[in-house]
Amino acid sequence: MSLRINSEAPNFTAETTQGPINFHDWIGDGWAVLFSHPKDFTPVCTTELGYMAGLKPEFDKRNCKIIGLSVDPVGSHKNWVKDIEETQGHAVTYPMIGDPELKVAKLYDMLPEDAGDTAEGRTPNQNATVRSVFLIGPDKKIKAMLTYPMSTGRNFDEVLRLLDSCQLTAKHQVATPVNWHQGEDVIIVPAVSDEQAKQKYPGGWKAPKPYLRIVPQPGP
Repeated sequence: MSLRINSEAPNFTAETTQGPINFHDWIGDGWAVLFSHPKDFTPVCTTELGYMAGLKPEFDKRNCKIIGLSVDPVGSHKNWVKDIEETQGHAVTYPMIGDPELKVAKLYDMLPEDAGDTAEGRTPNQNATVRSVFLIGPDKKIKAMLTYPMSTGRNFDEVLRLLDSCQLTAKHQVATPVNWHQGEDVIIVPAVSDEQAKQKYPGGWKAPKPYLRIVPQPGP
């Protein structure tokens, strides 16, 4: 099953470090970030999980839950989080999914169907493609996907920025320009005519080109 932006995020039931979940029910009516890891006790992922633990209050403010996934079982995760807190200085207070039969990894197209049905004996290299971030909206559709190699730590400040953009553009008919951050100017989308834009933005806009209409970020 190939996943694309606007695909429905596949639902699943799984064991986590905070008990069993039904993924869609767990998301509820807010946003969610699912980020995956090829194996427990791997160095780069240890730094990532710790950083996300420190960022969790920022995601909470944005009504966005975060959940980790590794193909190892929950018992292994519970041992790993001790190392994460010790080395990174943040306790992991979000759930981590155990995926020892590789079901979720396959469901999210991170491993091929012929990858087998057990994490036991698999090396991080065999699971290298289980290094993705999925941003999921309240409609349970995938809004963005990022996939990194094992040797490169992911930039979770960027995931937070991406969430800000997706939440803003879901609410207003705007797009965010390159390197945009919360509070900066935005772009009126082409689907909004100049006449419609005049009603929305009576103060006008900057237009270095007719198709490039720049306005201050709309309020809440």
